[in-house]
Amino acid sequence: MKQTDLMKQEVQDVLQTNILPFWLDKMIDRENRGFYGRIDGHGVLHPDAEKGAILNARILWTFSAAYRVLKRPEYLAAATRAKDYILEHFYDKEFGGIYWSLDCLGRPKDTKKQFYAIGFAIYGLSEYARATADREALDYAIRLFECIEQHSLDRKDNGYIEACTREWGKIEDMRLSDFDANYPKSQNTHLHIIEPYTNLFRIWKDERLEKALRNLINIFTDKILNPETHHLDLFFDNDWTRGAGHLESYGHDIECSWLMHEAALVLGDEEVLRKVEPIVKLVAKASEKGLNADGSMVHEANVDTGHVDDDLHWWVQAEAVVGFFNIYQYFGDEQALEKATHCWQYIKQNLIDNENGEWYWSRHADGTLNLEDDKAGFWKCPYHNGRMCLELIERI
Repeated sequence: MKQTDLMKQEVQDVLQTNILPFWLDKMIDRENRGFYGRIDGHGVLHPDAEKGAILNARILWTFSAAYRVLKRPEYLAAATRAKDYILEHFYDKEFGGIYWSLDCLGRPKDTKKQFYAIGFAIYGLSEYARATADREALDYAIRLFECIEQHSLDRKDNGYIEACTREWGKIEDMRLSDFDANYPKSQNTHLHIIEPYTNLFRIWKDERLEKALRNLINIFTDKILNPETHHLDLFFDNDWTRGAGHLESYGHDIECSWLMHEAALVLGDEEVLRKVEPIVKLVAKASEKGLNADGSMVHEANVDTGHVDDDLHWWVQAEAVVGFFNIYQYFGDEQALEKATHCWQYIKQNLIDNENGEWYWSRHADGTLNLEDDKAGFWKCPYHNGRMCLELIERI
């Protein structure tokens, strides 16, 4: 059996016997509807945990995509459950947009409008519409696209700001999480706006969306990409001055390399592809700075201080597999295939919980297992690892 065929067989097995069953068996909230907000790293369910927009939107995307590719009815049922819950509880019926979080009963808890989260809602709803041709999901995805364009797009300096209040007013703390710097623009939010806009464009060929997608590609190539290092800078002031020092996020580099390429491919413009594809290869190459000898990839580094966050996060490994496989697939780079398969071997041996399902958050650099961070939660979702599996199933 060819190396790639074996890889496809293995990831499909992991998706269908390890990742998705965990969410179907352990995370469905039958009392308060939707999905529970948290299972900790020791496997303990926290039924009273808040329910995050990102978690629910990513569940929607994952099960919608799994149904589209694998056609199993239980995946459609989970996707529909997520869609209905998001539209009933997370969607702000008064001001539009998506609440950041709800309490366990489905009541608004944090009502700020973080455009990263709205982007993920578009990603999930557009994938549901793509899988089912559901008009309601498409209509809400379009409505949320219009929210981002109206309230996040910076018409003076270009790009998208991070967040607003519930009523779309200015907000002082624009951070996505406690670990982020408080700047009005970030690479991460732009990455997760280009991602849903690309997916929406697959099914809705609107001129405004096409224009926004072209603009986002140019933002990455002309503003976010560091032309000296080919890493992506992380935080910016409104005028695109780099903020928070010289940071390198290797997981975001490799993820962006293939998402930026995907955007150009879906756009279907040969001139855009000629501009983007050399950059795709440069960004993927730059991310290799984070690779270890065992195939794993470290999280990020502060070049100014020399500090390296060398935890081996589940999501970074998943994106490394897809990103390097993308380089192999489109540019015939056999060494990139070796990097993808080497990282997959690391995942199989170190991150998959074969006994209880799903993947651990990370291993520390010394090899010890990280059980302090969630198995499922506000930021721990079936999307990075589920998408890795689905990407390889479709690509091979």
